[in-house]
Amino acid sequence: MINKIINWSINNRFIFLFLLSIFVVIGIIYGFKTSVDAIPDLSDVQVIIQANYPGQSPSVVEDVVTYPLTTTMLSVPGAEVVRGVSFFGVSYVYIIFKDGTDLYWARSRVLEYLSQVGNKIPKDVTITLGPDATGVGWIYEYALVDKTNNLDIAKLTTLQNWFLKFELQKVLGVSEVATIGGMNKQYQVIVNPDKLRAYKINLTQVQSALQNGNADGGGSVISAGEAEFVVRSNGFIRNINDVENIPITISSNGTPVLIKDIAFVRLGPEARRGLAELNGMGESVGGIIVMRFGKNAMETINNIKNKLNDLKSSLPKGVDIITTYDRSKLIKRAIDSLKDKLLEEIVLVSIICMIFLFHFRSSLVIILTLPISIIFALDIMRLQGVNANIMSLGGIAIAIGAMIDAAVVMVENIHKHIEHTSITNENRWKVIYDACSEISKPLFLSLLIITISFVPIFALEGQEGKLFDPLVFTKTYSMAISALLSITLVPILCGLLIRGKIISEHDNPINKFLYLIYTPIINNCLKFPKTIIFFTLLCVLSIFYPLGKLGTEFMPTLNEGDILYMPSAFPSISIEATRNILQKTDKLIMTVPEVETVFGKSGRAQTATDPAPLSMFETIIQLKDPKLWRKNMTVDKIIEELDSRVKLPGLSNSWVMPIKTRIDMLSTGIKTPIGIKVFGPNFKVIQKVGKDIESVLSKLPETSTVYAERANSGKYVNIDIDRQKAARYGLNISDINLVVQNAIGGKNIGESIEGRERYPIQLRYPRNTRYSINQLQWLPIVTNLGSTISLGQVSKISIVSGPDTIRSENAILNSYVYITPSTSDLEGYVTKATKEIKNKVKFPQGYSYIWSGQFEYIQRAKHTLFFVIPITIIIISFFLFLCFNN
Repeated sequence: MINKIINWSINNRFIFLFLLSIFVVIGIIYGFKTSVDAIPDLSDVQVIIQANYPGQSPSVVEDVVTYPLTTTMLSVPGAEVVRGVSFFGVSYVYIIFKDGTDLYWARSRVLEYLSQVGNKIPKDVTITLGPDATGVGWIYEYALVDKTNNLDIAKLTTLQNWFLKFELQKVLGVSEVATIGGMNKQYQVIVNPDKLRAYKINLTQVQSALQNGNADGGGSVISAGEAEFVVRSNGFIRNINDVENIPITISSNGTPVLIKDIAFVRLGPEARRGLAELNGMGESVGGIIVMRFGKNAMETINNIKNKLNDLKSSLPKGVDIITTYDRSKLIKRAIDSLKDKLLEEIVLVSIICMIFLFHFRSSLVIILTLPISIIFALDIMRLQGVNANIMSLGGIAIAIGAMIDAAVVMVENIHKHIEHTSITNENRWKVIYDACSEISKPLFLSLLIITISFVPIFALEGQEGKLFDPLVFTKTYSMAISALLSITLVPILCGLLIRGKIISEHDNPINKFLYLIYTPIINNCLKFPKTIIFFTLLCVLSIFYPLGKLGTEFMPTLNEGDILYMPSAFPSISIEATRNILQKTDKLIMTVPEVETVFGKSGRAQTATDPAPLSMFETIIQLKDPKLWRKNMTVDKIIEELDSRVKLPGLSNSWVMPIKTRIDMLSTGIKTPIGIKVFGPNFKVIQKVGKDIESVLSKLPETSTVYAERANSGKYVNIDIDRQKAARYGLNISDINLVVQNAIGGKNIGESIEGRERYPIQLRYPRNTRYSINQLQWLPIVTNLGSTISLGQVSKISIVSGPDTIRSENAILNSYVYITPSTSDLEGYVTKATKEIKNKVKFPQGYSYIWSGQFEYIQRAKHTLFFVIPITIIIISFFLFLCFNN
């Protein structure tokens, strides 16, 4: 079969060259459209559910929202892990599917199962699916700055939410534009409880009046004078005056009671669960652009930049868009580096071929096959959906040596035949055919053996499989294409180019010199074959000692060019405190000369891909061009300097790489290289166990940082309602809950419609009636009968500890211990730490722990490879046995 292909190629050489030229041109054009990114997408197939339940505590959110959602999602086909997180006012549920599951199929199945949850959760809960994106979707971030100081933070937020966001969402490849920080405008109806008492009005009446007084209406159409007129009534709230003049009831003397008679209406900021800060200069507002799953990162970022340039002319005077994170810099650096290495390899291989073949035209045959093989490998890679990144291009880089093997052997054998046969125009193609067909089968067998040797890599699963699969695919494609060219293109090029005097390899001065070196060594080895085999076996067996001493880590830290600062603070920290901390840390970071911009975030952005509590800080640090760094500075030295400068009480520093950390956080929930998940039914006990583990591991010399979540350290104001006392006043639980939700917490009961903009309307009591426990005791409640009582008369109010964030995995409560080892031997660290935990930490019955993070990938990869490698060796041995027998 192979010989027939060689014969057909030679006999139809001009047709073959013509068709190949067309395919090469198409391949070049097609190759330029290949998706480009820095690293492979290592994230799992994951669907995120975000459920908003405004004003509710984490414990309430867990009980009535997260738990019903997680238990329902456990039965979704293909779901492997269901992880739930309950925060103040919001729930996140992460459904991680088996590898190979289509993302959009998974999203449709989740939507299907969500229909079963409707009657299990409160009607006030709003459920949405997260964007169709992955952990590497955060490709671009920006901040808005007003250099004239004419726009406050609220106006910049309006600009972001109602202009920039919608314009950028139209960009090809963008899945979501999420707002970071800022202040949303809100109509605040501050009800005076004394006036409620005087007019004998309760909060239910006020809420109904506000909702009924905010609507447009339609009256179909009327015809007049051969024209049709659409009838409409305008009743939407558009300003403060509209709110103030909404009627509630009619007084005893027939006078209408309006909102302005019992409340003060103002514009103010909506309650926030996140804020942003730029360069230590104060609060800022910005945006995160999330790329759609499977799109071209480089192309999407270029589209975003072009769109932002177009939008600059539409911004108010003095407002500028500052880039705070740009993945394209990393992509360009990674791709350019690999391109340079590929070019260097091609040049080096070409020079070596010319030196050893000692014939320029012959080396040209080999040189021409390299770029053609690379072009076709890139095209196949694109057809398969593999993007160009450091791993896929790295596969081509490491395959270059193997790619030219077949062509080199073919050319050398043709040289041998020409040495013994006087070549003429009549017998040229016969000599070429005989030389190529003579070695074609051994060449293909060698390629098959090399391909089989990569079977263990194909067996890897999860993140480890996603990391190495692109490398193996492209290497295999490159080798296969070069082998195919060696029996088609190489014989044709040899016949066309190999002309003139062919110097024997024995006459080559380089070869002569090498012969002098290795001939005595080979002769001596052949004289003592048993001794050589014995020492060879000793060398093989000796690998077990260093193998046991080698450290194990999932992958070396990739220098992404930017740094992510992720300290952890104690739970229950207020937003005012986080603002101060964020500004201080950003100012300290900016003192390092190599830092270009610092964009800090506390809490969460307005996206389901960012499940962060207020106590979590994420500061993205953009570094200047390395050419502008101080002498001998490296990223590691910069991190060391940052760590020494940024020292604030209560903060546990963590300096990581942005992409890798976000992938790990969405896949495992752990933001450090490794961590421990503590499982159990009671949060108080979970917290105690976590703190015990932290205490034990902090004493290990291999531990850099360790921090256990204070799962039960939140602060709660408990209002325990006395049902019997409430019944005496004709009140049920919902009546009192309405007062707590509306009067104390403030509830959004509608929204104003002002052109394209929408702003919430909130109802609550004045601050001086709810700012302390004592004031809450005397909070007035107007009963349905018109009498007035205080909240303390029907309830007991106290301060207790409770969970600030509630985590669960497969419906079992858990908490995390974040660990950053000072050693790269993660497996060795885990072994030692596990021994310490078993000896020194007591686990009550029903409580357990597991290691998570990169350790999971290491263990899974080792188990897979230890099983597959012996099988691969047996298969290769079988092929070699068949070869030698033949």
